[in-house]
Amino acid sequence: MRIEHIAMYVNDLEATKDFFVKFFGASSNTKYHNPKTGLETYFLSFEDSARLEIMKRPNMVTSEKTLTRTGYIHLAFSVGSKEKVDILTSQLEQAGYEIISGPRTTGDGYYESCVLGPEGNQIEITE
Repeated sequence: MRIEHIAMYVNDLEATKDFFVKFFGASSNTKYHNPKTGLETYFLSFEDSARLEIMKRPNMVTSEKTLTRTGYIHLAFSVGSKEKVDILTSQLEQAGYEIISGPRTTGDGYYESCVLGPEGNQIEITE
């Protein structure tokens, strides 16, 4: 068994798509739009066949995204090396994204950093 894809609602579909394409090498399908429900989506595909569906629809509820809330808390991307973690973290910081931790080696042995991506969604970058 494998996870087929993960989905998340976002307010700015285009900016979120551009973030994952630019910094994480995602490729995107053509935007799907259901005129009856107002749903708009992109499927973003990554190198190892993982997929992220980003979605937007009218009347979404935006809640505060604290780092200790229950539910899904972050997306983690393995970039292959400590050096690549450092480089990508630096690129994201220079682009104005908030680095909330790292790069560092965690207590459980991961070399990682965490950044707040579009709309305050936490992204973990690991080797």
